[in-house]
Amino acid sequence: MSAEDLPAREAMEFDVVIVGAGPAGLAAAIRLKQLSPDTSVVVVEKGSEVGAHILSGAVIDPIGLDRLIPHWRDEDTPIKTEVSDDRFYWLGTSRAVRLPNFMLPPLMSNHGNYVVSLGSICRWLATKAEALGVEIYPGFAAAEVLFDGAGSVAGVATGDMGVAKDGHHKDSFTRGMELRAKYTLFAEGARGSLSKILEQRFALRDGREPQKFGLGLKELWQVSPEKHHPGLVQHTFGWPLDNRTGGGSFLYHFDDRLVSVGFVVHLGYENPYLSPYEEFQRFKTHPLMRATFEGGKRLAYGARALTEGGWQSVPKLTFPGGALVGCAAGFMNVPRIKGSHNAMLSGMLAAEHVAAALKAGRANDELADYETAWRASAIGTDLWKVRNAKPLWSRFGTLFGIALGGLDMWTNTAGFSLFGTLGHGKPDWATFKPAAQCAPIAYPRPDGKLTFDRLSSVFLSNTNHEEDQPLHLKVADLALQKTSEHDRYGGPSARYCPAGVYEWVEEGGSPRFVINAQNCVHCKTCDIKDPNQNITWVSPEGGGGPNYPNM
Repeated sequence: MSAEDLPAREAMEFDVVIVGAGPAGLAAAIRLKQLSPDTSVVVVEKGSEVGAHILSGAVIDPIGLDRLIPHWRDEDTPIKTEVSDDRFYWLGTSRAVRLPNFMLPPLMSNHGNYVVSLGSICRWLATKAEALGVEIYPGFAAAEVLFDGAGSVAGVATGDMGVAKDGHHKDSFTRGMELRAKYTLFAEGARGSLSKILEQRFALRDGREPQKFGLGLKELWQVSPEKHHPGLVQHTFGWPLDNRTGGGSFLYHFDDRLVSVGFVVHLGYENPYLSPYEEFQRFKTHPLMRATFEGGKRLAYGARALTEGGWQSVPKLTFPGGALVGCAAGFMNVPRIKGSHNAMLSGMLAAEHVAAALKAGRANDELADYETAWRASAIGTDLWKVRNAKPLWSRFGTLFGIALGGLDMWTNTAGFSLFGTLGHGKPDWATFKPAAQCAPIAYPRPDGKLTFDRLSSVFLSNTNHEEDQPLHLKVADLALQKTSEHDRYGGPSARYCPAGVYEWVEEGGSPRFVINAQNCVHCKTCDIKDPNQNITWVSPEGGGGPNYPNM
């Protein structure tokens, strides 16, 4: 059925539409209602419920919460474990060297921060938003940006439901809904599919450095009581990654014998044989880590791309009719491995400019003041001090790069930098070396107790998609995938995907590209790291994907 033959979509009018019920989107919704209770606000969320797609370490800096809900400490919240012990290690193959805390720049201290489940915080924030009159629609994926006759953003449309893989309409077919607004805020997180379209349409990346990304993998464990130390925060760099491959780990103890363990691999890595998932599993076998998990139980698994470009890579945030907020804008602080505080601050800042525009009777124009305000705000101060950490790491490798980055952060506390503002160089998709120039990596087999295979991990993510629906992983040119991604680069998609979505299967002496879309945890790595930018991630049917309980 052609688009012309489809029934018209139902339309609803709001003052503000927000795409994404993460910390940025919910903070924006709450702030709008605080400033203007009569403003109509709707939040659309592709996860089956608020928090279902939220994955973060997480240790949060409470600056955003303090400004949004000043008396939150007097309430019953999911935020219960304050950081009590902050440790940083360099790992060798079998040893760990702890860096003295006094050597670390002051901004790296986690004291005064809290170990949390960010998904649980978002569920709590959603109750706050709804109490103020915000409408939240979980299970509906924003699939299309709507434009008015002048080319301004005029809202979004949710995806059609009940479309079969071959394109025909099943008995359950339901047309998507148009959510029209005077202003639309995009809080999709890293590499949002609609944010990517907006960046291209409005040339938001012109004059900016390429955005850089990491892949964050996380497991949630319940450990033995004697091994649980509430408030312990531990970060490492070094093994199992080589000096030219950026990344590191986190380990956070909180709540009822819970431990979050995660591993981040910077997606600018060069060796197509590297598997971030396998590096994570191998990392847990280090003597510093292994003892924590012996006798424990793995409860959950997930993965998500992170924005790492920082100050230099933030795109222009505004366009006629809307703005980018949170990690869709790229506000993560890489050395601190923190973004939720800036996400909330940016959502609030955008909300304040939207509220002022609505009060002045404006609609669907550009919120230019938000674009100029963020760099002078706490967000800009946070990112400016660490702007060279990622470029130095990429240029000089882990040991020397981190040392130089630490020096730069120290000097930035005094208001100057020895390096100015460095660029990032290549985008992540352009960093692979041909497979012929690299050595394959032999990873150990999982033991099923401490280390696990990908499919058993995906099972723990509670990932589910309606099987009979169009593929949400769009390959533009299958022939190019064979001649380049497979033949030149050795098929890295089968290794960079943390959920076993992609496989190269030999059939009749020829490789065939297989996409197991049902496994997809929505990390967006394929959209970022494919060496030809030949794979595009789009939203599947609403409600599909992971269902993280407390990640």
